[in-house]
Amino acid sequence: MSNIKPSLAKGTRDFSPQEMVKRNFIFDTIKKVFKKYGYAEIQTPSMENLSTLTGKYGDEGDKLIFKILNSGDYLAKANQINLAEKNSSALISSISEKALRYDLTVPFARYVVMHQNDIALPFKRFQVQPVWRADRPQKGRYREFYQCDVDVVGSPSLLNEAEFVLIYQEALTNLGMKDFTIKINNRKILSGIAEIIGKPELIIDMTVAIDKLDKIGLDGVIKELLDRGFTDADIDKLKPVILLEGNNETKLAQLKEVLANSETGLKGIEELEQVYSYVQNLLSGSQLKFPDLELDITLARGLNYYTGCIFEVKTNEAAMGSIGGGGRYDDLTGMFGLKGLTGVGISFGADRIYDVMDELELFPESATAGTTVLISNFDAQAELYALPVLQQFREAGIAAELYPASAKLKKQMGYADAKSIPYVILIGSDEMESGKLTLKNMQSGSQQQLNAEEITSILIKEINGAD
Repeated sequence: MSNIKPSLAKGTRDFSPQEMVKRNFIFDTIKKVFKKYGYAEIQTPSMENLSTLTGKYGDEGDKLIFKILNSGDYLAKANQINLAEKNSSALISSISEKALRYDLTVPFARYVVMHQNDIALPFKRFQVQPVWRADRPQKGRYREFYQCDVDVVGSPSLLNEAEFVLIYQEALTNLGMKDFTIKINNRKILSGIAEIIGKPELIIDMTVAIDKLDKIGLDGVIKELLDRGFTDADIDKLKPVILLEGNNETKLAQLKEVLANSETGLKGIEELEQVYSYVQNLLSGSQLKFPDLELDITLARGLNYYTGCIFEVKTNEAAMGSIGGGGRYDDLTGMFGLKGLTGVGISFGADRIYDVMDELELFPESATAGTTVLISNFDAQAELYALPVLQQFREAGIAAELYPASAKLKKQMGYADAKSIPYVILIGSDEMESGKLTLKNMQSGSQQQLNAEEITSILIKEINGAD
């Protein structure tokens, strides 16, 4: 018999009932905003064909995809030369045909291509599901985590980007966050910068490097750029752009001068100005607080498929990485054979948002509510009496439990305390005879003698007050 101590895989977590109530509060709050903007929910499988995912996230992203070994004797069909040489990169294709999804965007693009005859364009969907990345676990970074994605394909309008800014603003505000920054940039601007340096072929290398500025600092970025084929002269041209200062208008004015000879770069600036204009017009007269929208030229979102506006959201109230991000991807469905279908989407990092809200104690009491009332169980007669009362509560929308076996009162009260159940109903011989049940408030300790209808009314008011 095995005595192996059970443990979790690194980068994964269990969630208690109390934690799940909080997590569902996050999911429900975000989903409510998604639906308000006209998005409908879909789901895709946890695993995809490896060929579907490979090549969509850049070399660094591909390394973080969790591959699934083929069923049965997977080594029997392995490339024997690669196996003998221990060439794991070359061996993968012969031993693994499937992988856990890395994000929700590429599976969504695959979904659109496969269901193109069944959907109306523009197609607006949201998706709340787990994804997996073989990353090094650390605070705020897990190997299994949930994403809350919202995307639209088949619409080139920059109104979509502006509405995503408002979706971030409204959802995070509804979750209780007060101080967060929505960073925005445009990959066309980054392409324009690569053009004026004379290294358009190194656009991916440049974006991957400068996207790490907040993690490795300017010196680290410079070193990485040199390692990736840029010269000291290139870096002298890059530095002023990377270190742009001032408000958004000032930064855009400086970029117009720098990118005066780049049609692509100027197009990116024009798109950003259009998004700003849409946001301002949407919020004219609105009660929603104007977002802290910041142009950050170092924001690169190091994924190959972004082609236009890109976003990243960071909280200023806790030490945490980005809690959301996304952008436009004009060419993504083209990778699956469907050309000319533009798309744009954003994602909420639900696990990081949870950690921030927990740290800042932002969850309302209603987000921690579970069972509202526990009915005691002293003997078989009391149990039988309690059953229709229990059903009455549940049909009224009250979360109710009957203690499942006769037990001493202390044990039943301990159960209610352990589950933070706010009310307990005591049913003894006197209560059954009179029809007046004893309702005990577990927080104050007070007790009342009431009939089931009166108790129902009190508990409904308690629930509505919590909401």
